[in-house]
Amino acid sequence: MLLPKRSKFRTQQRGVNKGLATRGFKVDFGDYALKAESRGHVTSRQIESARKAIAHSTKRGGKLWIRIFPHKPVSKKPIETRMGSGKSPVDHYSAVVRPGKIIFEMSGVSEETARTAFRRAADKLSLKTRFVSAEDQL
Repeated sequence: MLLPKRSKFRTQQRGVNKGLATRGFKVDFGDYALKAESRGHVTSRQIESARKAIAHSTKRGGKLWIRIFPHKPVSKKPIETRMGSGKSPVDHYSAVVRPGKIIFEMSGVSEETARTAFRRAADKLSLKTRFVSAEDQL
């Protein structure tokens, strides 16, 4: 699973996730990509699960780029805990995703293989996604 090596502060506030992706919205490295259509948080477990699904579907062929990283610590209180007593410890890390953000990119495989691989990966994510190719944005 992905997580930051170190951070300045242990916990963070949730913040506001509005607007469209201003960076990372173009296919830069590969030929095909999985693009986010909705906004939300993608946990490090979801990213790893989607990566494994893509690797299994393509039989580890081609090259894969993961364009998001889970920087944001998410806190969670233990169950049956009373209110108060400060902010809880970090439970997991997540990546903040806005509409238009490229999540995965792939090259070195056919379009049909990439489509099936990204469809399987999209089932693992908690966002609406869309398959795009590098030729579409020209």
